[in-house]
Amino acid sequence: MRARLWLVAALIAPALHASELVYRPVNPSFGGNPLNSSHLLGTANAQNDYKDPASGSGSSGTSALDRLTSNLQSRLISQLLADIGKDGSQSGSLVTDDFAINVVDEDGTLVVSITDRVTNQTTMIEVNGLIAD
Repeated sequence: MRARLWLVAALIAPALHASELVYRPVNPSFGGNPLNSSHLLGTANAQNDYKDPASGSGSSGTSALDRLTSNLQSRLISQLLADIGKDGSQSGSLVTDDFAINVVDEDGTLVVSITDRVTNQTTMIEVNGLIAD
């Protein structure tokens, strides 16, 4: 009777297969597939909630007033360059807290002198071959 029970148990029980365990690293830093690196980096960045306290609020670092001042200076310089040659004007200048600009049109050569008022460094730009409208 015991032999029959063993025989029935052996026929009913599913066949078990076993193999040795093989470790395959996933992380490319430890020998894994290098194609996994972008996925692992993206996952790590998605989980990272650390905020650097030295970075401030994360803005570009310039205030709204600084951006307005920069845009206004850019607009004034553009207007100064556009006004050269109109109504017989051959020169113009613009002075701000940061710099002084002097523009002179000498016989088709536009000479732009930019002086940094803090360091007193001067940059000269000459453009030849300007054609009057």
